Amino acid sequence: MASGGGSQGRVEMSQVQPHLTILSEEQADRVHAWSLKILGETGVRVDSSAARKLLAHPGGCQVEDTRVRMPPGLVTWALESAPGRVEIHDRLGQHAFTLGAGGDATRFGIGVTNLYYQDPETDALAPFTRAHMALATRLGHGLAEYDVVSTIGVLRGLPPGSADLHATLEMVANTTKPVVILTSDPEAMPRALDLMEILCGQIATRPCALPYVNPITPLVIDEGTSQRMAAALERGLPLIYSSYGMAGATTPITAAGTLALLNAELLAGLVLAQLTRPGAPVVLGSLPASFDMRVMIGYYGPQTMLLNLACAAMMAHYGLPHCGTSGSGSGWGPDLLASDLLWMNHLTACLGSAGLAPFVGGNFDSLAFSPAIVVYASEVIRQARIIAQGFLLDEDSVGLDEIAEVGPAGNFLTADLTIRRLRDTDDRNPTAPRLSLEAWQAAGSPRATDLLRQRTVELLRSLPAPDDHDELLDRGRAFICAQCTCV
Repeated sequence: MASGGGSQGRVEMSQVQPHLTILSEEQADRVHAWSLKILGETGVRVDSSAARKLLAHPGGCQVEDTRVRMPPGLVTWALESAPGRVEIHDRLGQHAFTLGAGGDATRFGIGVTNLYYQDPETDALAPFTRAHMALATRLGHGLAEYDVVSTIGVLRGLPPGSADLHATLEMVANTTKPVVILTSDPEAMPRALDLMEILCGQIATRPCALPYVNPITPLVIDEGTSQRMAAALERGLPLIYSSYGMAGATTPITAAGTLALLNAELLAGLVLAQLTRPGAPVVLGSLPASFDMRVMIGYYGPQTMLLNLACAAMMAHYGLPHCGTSGSGSGWGPDLLASDLLWMNHLTACLGSAGLAPFVGGNFDSLAFSPAIVVYASEVIRQARIIAQGFLLDEDSVGLDEIAEVGPAGNFLTADLTIRRLRDTDDRNPTAPRLSLEAWQAAGSPRATDLLRQRTVELLRSLPAPDDHDELLDRGRAFICAQCTCV
């Protein structure tokens, strides 16, 4: 054993830090080979004539009608062209976090594109509105465990182009955190990014916006995806390119087949992005779900969590930033159905290689946004991060002299190490106090979900807007009125 390394090596050896390993290098190479075979032989359907023309450049892809087959060399070039890390800033220009090689731990956000708002007190559903967007964004802004706010809902009762712009405006005006932008109308993406430029300044220099696009699984890059990609890449913004598949429906029913297919889709998107703008920063990831044929809905479960980590492992293998699943799923409210999935997702994400999990808060397969779920999940994320941090295993921490001093039948209540480290081990849940049986009975036998609902309502009523909220709304509304019919 080498004698060098110094104090840094000793500190690293003293840190106990759990980590989930999903794929060996040999297994990752095998998945990559399968994906190359899919791209080279089956190919992808590309609906955009402009995208096909770009892909058919000399030495590029084989294009027949809308079918595009990609050679391995072009995929290798794209992997080498894309940067391995992406620096994300808040809208005030301050560095927020890093995605990719050598980056930070898993980052979380709330969202995404829900059609309904679920009342935190009653679980009643209402069509998602601008007022809901403002409230939900402030909640994501106020809870420290969330790093981004994604487009939380689809605004109802407004024309699609206007709705996407008003949604972006409400997010920017109600948080300074980075935002993940999704639009229901492909033509609204460039206007939404123009709006952000007006409100936030040059967003490409210190990117505070991450446009998010989805191909259609299996193996289709539709016109809208190409349009949204071009809008982001032309502005020099980092792009999230993410595929959603349902095992047994839009992907093979096996985990291996699903992983190979979704990975092939991501590589196809990477090739198109790099041909559009060589060196463009791209965050890749999948939302691997399963499909229940008995009730005809997609869902997340244990196998999908493994696939999420396998996708993250593939991106680590490539040295690329990753974006994955967020634990939103089949809950009916802030209930047991929601909580088991949140724990599975957030803990495995923090222990694996997951980069960004931007869509926390949805129930009913992300149709209904639940503020109570967001508050509950923030506590899950906090505890998952504590587990992922591990603990120190060194001479100071073990305290052998203190153990000898206390001796048999003593206690450590007033020990020096207890006094010094007590605050470091304080992991109380801010939603529910720890109660003995007697204290719980004396308090009227409260239910934990009732306390969660109460805290959620209190937060929604008390969280302030950023100082420049009104100014941004005025400027944004003027831009929207100039772009489309005022509503």
